[in-house]
Amino acid sequence: MSPQPVRAGQRTAVPECHDDGVCITCSDVAVAVRVRELMADGLAIVDTDAGPEEVSVALVEAGPGDIVLVHAKEAIAVVEKSS
Repeated sequence: MSPQPVRAGQRTAVPECHDDGVCITCSDVAVAVRVRELMADGLAIVDTDAGPEEVSVALVEAGPGDIVLVHAKEAIAVVEKSS
C-alpha cells in the first residue's frame, strides 16, 4: 500500500512503527539506537554500531538516554524512555 497524497490544509500523521522495527512507509528496517545528546534544530547525536551519528529527532519527543528507531537518518519512534 503506497502512502496517500497530502492535500493542502491536511495534517499529516506522525509515522508509526511496529514491534518488528519496520518502517510502514517503505517497509525497510529501522535501527534502534540510543540518543547521546540533543542539538539545535531537531537534531541529535546517537550511538550506532559504527559510532556516533547525527540524526533528526523532529518527529519524536526524545531525550538523552532514550532509544529511538531510526530510518534514513530520521527518528520515527521512541521505543524506550530513559529512567
